Amino acid sequence: MNYKLLFPTYRNRYLFIRENLKKYGTAKPFASALNLGTGEGDYDPMIAGFCQQVTACDINENDIAFAKSMNAHIANLLYKKEDALNLAFPANSFQLLTSVDVMEHVGKPKRMTEEIARVLAPGGLGFITFPQINFPWTYDPINRLMGRRAIAQGAYAFGHEYLVNPVEFRQWAAQYGMEVLEEKNLSGHLIALLEMYWTGLIQRLFKENAGNVSGQKEKAVKLRPSVKEPAMTLLTDAIIKIDFFFFGKSKYSVGKGFVVRKKS
Repeated sequence: MNYKLLFPTYRNRYLFIRENLKKYGTAKPFASALNLGTGEGDYDPMIAGFCQQVTACDINENDIAFAKSMNAHIANLLYKKEDALNLAFPANSFQLLTSVDVMEHVGKPKRMTEEIARVLAPGGLGFITFPQINFPWTYDPINRLMGRRAIAQGAYAFGHEYLVNPVEFRQWAAQYGMEVLEEKNLSGHLIALLEMYWTGLIQRLFKENAGNVSGQKEKAVKLRPSVKEPAMTLLTDAIIKIDFFFFGKSKYSVGKGFVVRKKS
């Protein structure tokens, strides 16, 4: 069971990718796709269903090994170790690029945006999410009150040293020849309140790669996902709909989802 899908913030990102795969990839499958920062590979089966060929990459070798084992039955899926700031792929390689909450880990988000634009083919699409700097106070009142990363929890849990400014991301995308087609808030004040602090603590205790970096010591007790969707995600989806109804247009959200297209 993919336990992560029970967390509204995670589920929200998953639904954002799924909705846009259906919107842009149903009529005609993408010829080639890159999942940049695949992590444990739990998005890859879904992405592969809309593409002729998918390359999933990450800098963490242990995560790649787990993802490769879990998804060994998927014929059109290839795994590679890659650095998001220096991708080995030629320019114009992919019709689709997905990247789910990776940009806040690489140290140079603008450089990563440049690499995304380089490897996308003209007319190619990018589905990108990241935790944003304008997070709700209900998610992390301590760091919001301090106006900086005072504690490594809340918005700055999960190995986050910094958060991404969506205004800057729009500027980077334009600088490197990409236009923004869609922008969506992912998780407002209600979801933020429900996940205040405790999800970061759970990840630190039990997630194998809690800091989302390479070379971490293996945990004695760890949680790994499968591809099965829990029945209780129906409740999670209901929470997401209520949250978006009330806070979907707010300036504040835990994360942002963008659909970008490389200009021809």
